[in-house]
This record gives sequence, structure tokens and C-alpha cells, in this order.
Amino acid sequence: MKPTILMVPRLPAALIEALSAHYDVIGPMERSAPEFLPEGKERAEALLTIGTQKTDAALIDALPKLRLICCYGTGIEGVDQTHAKARGIELTNAADANADGVAEFAMGLLLAISRQIPQGDRFVRAGRWKGNAIERMPMVRGLSGCRLGIYGLGAIGSRIARHATSFGMEIGYHNRSPRPDLPYGYHDSLIGLAEWADLLMVAVRASAENRHAVDAGVLKALGPGGYLVNISRGIAIDETALCDALETGVIAGAALDVFEHEPVVPDRLKALDNVVLTPHIAAFAETAQQAQQELLLRNLEAFFAAKPLISPVAL
Repeated sequence: MKPTILMVPRLPAALIEALSAHYDVIGPMERSAPEFLPEGKERAEALLTIGTQKTDAALIDALPKLRLICCYGTGIEGVDQTHAKARGIELTNAADANADGVAEFAMGLLLAISRQIPQGDRFVRAGRWKGNAIERMPMVRGLSGCRLGIYGLGAIGSRIARHATSFGMEIGYHNRSPRPDLPYGYHDSLIGLAEWADLLMVAVRASAENRHAVDAGVLKALGPGGYLVNISRGIAIDETALCDALETGVIAGAALDVFEHEPVVPDRLKALDNVVLTPHIAAFAETAQQAQQELLLRNLEAFFAAKPLISPVAL
């Protein structure tokens, strides 16, 4: 008899097909809450979810045979890790499987906002390009010689740094601790990094300690010529402070792939021309998705074979 696994969000069709060859897959769920659990919940030994969805004590306790929680992406913030540990449940995530794809997208957002690519697209579509002037849109500085401050120099942040170096940018970063293995300048505070940087890239993991880390003070330190890019989690930025800063010229612009209350995006952000907004798609590259799916399958295979997980998360 196949082991039963519970799929909370609907996973990609190819992955569901691969899972169904070895497991009895139940779900998806309309919402990640006990009252939406499907028939067969009492048999579920593994739960497949994403970090932005809640896997709280109530949901965990509604699954009596649950022994493993697999987060499809890198995020684990929705999991009640203390309760999972108390129940003896293991946790795994995508580790750095999607890091290359997210870092690529981060550079795309960086270029889009700093070089006014969306504004240029709108300029052409509106018929404003008349071809009779050298200066068609406001001049921008460009990336070469700029200072990129990276908040969170982990698997994704270090790849962003490598890409940015090829654009001739100077790299600085703020982490919980220095990375002596990497040749970039360490700043011992986020506000200090923002004061130094021309562009601030948020690549930190979601956690309670990082909630609203980018606040009004950090934005003021970044300054009127500075740009903010976030490809990590929306909770890292105080969205009200960000809207205030963008509306009043405290910073020059922002590019955001993530938001605090997804899929809700503040109307104030939507109304601004100096903002690029995308729907949490930094990891939506075929290479990144394939790597995540393969890792999830390998973790499940190892778990049900009573072998060590490939990418365990310490609880």
C-alpha cells in the first residue's frame, strides 16, 4: 500500500504525476486549516506545503500520523517549528535549489527599476517617442560604479553579488555575522549598509527577527537617489513606511516581487510610477522549478526509506 501524502497548495502537474507513482496523494486544500482537510487525512504521513501558508499546531494535530513536513520552496516561516519538534516531526525545504533562478530575477528587477525599463515601455506604448530629441526620457546613472548593498548574503545573496560584480558594481552586505570566505565589504548594521549603498537588495530569509527590518530609518538612510529591491519576503519591509518614502521622494524607487499580505498589494504601491511590481515569481524559471521538484522527490524517497533527509531544516 502506498504511503499517503497531503498536498496543501496545488503543486505543478508534472510533480503531482511523479508523486502519484509512489504515493497516495490527497489534496489540495482550499485553505491551510483543519476544517479544509480532505478525506484520508488520518493516513497522511507527509505534508507538502509552502512557507507562506500556515502550518500551525491545529493543523499538525489534526494529522495523527504526520511525520514529515516538506516546504516546496525555501521559506519555512509558516510552519510552527516548535510544535513540529515537540511532535517529533521532521522538516525539509528547497535549500538552495532555486537560488540561481531567484538571483537572475533579482538582477532583472534591479535593471528594471534603476534603468527605467517599465517606464520606457509605457513611454513607447503611449506614443510619446517622437524621434526629434536626443533626450527622450530622464537620464539615469546606470549600474557601473554603483554600490549594491545586500541584506542577507546567503545562497541567493551571494549569487546576486557575483552577478552584480560583472556589472562593475561594488558590493557590501549585512548579515548576522561576517562571511570571511567572500570578498565583499561587511557592514555591522542594516542602517549603516543603507547609508553606504546606492541600491539596497533584500535577500534575507523570513523570520520574526527580520520583520519590518527595512523601516523608515533604513529608507531615509538609503536616500533620495537610492533604490530598494526585495526578492525575499514581504515581512522584511514596513510597507507603510515604504509607500511614504516613495510618495515623498525619500528614495528614488523600488522593485518588489514579494509583499507582506500576499496576494494583497497596497493600492498606494500600484498607483506609483517609480515602482516595479511582480507576483512572487522570482523562482518561476524552469531550471529552478525542476531543481525544487527533484529535491522534494529525493527528500520523500529518503524519508520513506528511513534514510537521512537530503535538505533537513534543524528544529
